[in-house]
Amino acid sequence: MVMAEANEKQLDQEVRDMFREFDTDGYLPVDHQAITFDELFTDRLTMTTVVQNGIPYRLFEKIQRVSPFNEQDWATFLELSTKTLNRYKMENRYFKTLHSEKIMELAEVAKEGVAVFGDIERFKQWLLTPNFALGNRKPQELLKDSYGQDLVMAELTHIEHGIFV
Repeated sequence: MVMAEANEKQLDQEVRDMFREFDTDGYLPVDHQAITFDELFTDRLTMTTVVQNGIPYRLFEKIQRVSPFNEQDWATFLELSTKTLNRYKMENRYFKTLHSEKIMELAEVAKEGVAVFGDIERFKQWLLTPNFALGNRKPQELLKDSYGQDLVMAELTHIEHGIFV
């Protein structure tokens, strides 16, 4: 639990730092000193700001640490090579809008999955197990596009509410 809290604090700080970089003219309509990683998922307008500006690799790295996905999984989801991801890391580059959007969508899935299953290992096991409600496909296979991601999120909501098909 201490590790989870430390990761959460690092994510929050990275989000604040990112907004400080975005707000070069002082007109950003969000209090970047108080925003948290979790708040991004409840404020779609703020999330749009993040996605359109692009997220820095250093935030992606922290998201990767708290997700059940390894580097190869991320490369597959983002349709980038691991070599390209490493180049982003070395240059601390910002991801383009489409990649930023995908990263944040998957971060949202990971956040919800860990909340539903209670820990990352059980969530990861669920992601890699064929699911009857998802056409006997592994949930992780569906995360490659937004339609599949919506299906996975809906199934997580069903599980959370005790609705089993």
